[in-house]
Amino acid sequence: MAKTFDICIRGAGVVGRTLALLLARERLRVALVAGPPPSVAPAGDVRAYALNAASRQLLDSLRSWPDPAHATAITQMQVFGDQGGAVHFDAATQGVDALAWIVDVPALEARLAEAVRYQPQVEVVSDPVPAALTVVCEGRASRTRTEFGVAFEVTAYEQHAIATRLTCERPHGQIARQWFLPDGILAFLPLDGAQGNSVAVVWSVLKEQVPQLLALAPQEFAQRLEAASHGALGALQLQGERAAWPLQQAQANRWCGALPAQGSQARSWVLAGDAAHNVHPLAGQGLNMGLADAQALARILHGRDYWRSVADLRLLRSYERERKAAMLPMGLATDGLQQLFARAEGPWQALRNWGMKGFEHSGPLKEWMARQAMGTH
Repeated sequence: MAKTFDICIRGAGVVGRTLALLLARERLRVALVAGPPPSVAPAGDVRAYALNAASRQLLDSLRSWPDPAHATAITQMQVFGDQGGAVHFDAATQGVDALAWIVDVPALEARLAEAVRYQPQVEVVSDPVPAALTVVCEGRASRTRTEFGVAFEVTAYEQHAIATRLTCERPHGQIARQWFLPDGILAFLPLDGAQGNSVAVVWSVLKEQVPQLLALAPQEFAQRLEAASHGALGALQLQGERAAWPLQQAQANRWCGALPAQGSQARSWVLAGDAAHNVHPLAGQGLNMGLADAQALARILHGRDYWRSVADLRLLRSYERERKAAMLPMGLATDGLQQLFARAEGPWQALRNWGMKGFEHSGPLKEWMARQAMGTH
């Protein structure tokens, strides 16, 4: 007799695997469709995620948090403008051990894959299978989203992100550093634990600059980064490959809908993670929002009346409303900052740096923003 599944999750990335584990706790039978690896991940994966306290708590509950060597705590964050403006966040001031953690993607994916292997309610499959609910977690280029006729409303930025890894002359001191420069945004994110001297780099640059920067010899590229970071960590050495991808803000116009019934069984679909929304990486909140999607969907399905199917559109629309409302302020903030710092004219430079200086001394506003970013609001 063929196996039957309550839920089919299309996409076995971090959000898909996390959701599979959460739903398995509810004794739901889950098929997890493992697709090809992301196109932006080269051989020698250089991606790193900034995860907040809410994401850590969620992954800890699933026993999937990486060990300290692969999850470096950020105790301070320094943000620099292009005319002397600066903002500083400190974990001690917030009364926490860490503002966030920089997590190696391969280590996190390996921990989640191991947890899935030992979860009997989850079966990893190579192709989609029939189920009452199909959850689409395939990322920003989701084919299933297109197949279901969902419009993905994209605002393309004139920037691409370049990611790599560096070994630094000086230790990072558990400080995440970000520079808003006249021609882009550069972030150095601490790696390899508290005493490490490696950083993950995310450099948002104008798309016409990308071919030239990727063609530079490794040492010349490292020297460009050293100049852009004002030598904050001394001499730099390229440690990994360079990956690049276009930046955008996007959101699906519908996050859920009905599928043709199978016999007497109603069927539905729902989106989560990057298949539903994208934001600029300058705030480091992309995966945090995707994990919050997974947690919200699992919670809403857990709280359903015993007679409601997981395909009940009333439940799925409740999830959509909740997550769209949560997404709105972060989307507005990241897009507004990107637009503000994309302007090279003198008056805009003066305005944004005046704003940064004012924000640094704003008291309650700065505190509120810190709590939002940490996921402790």
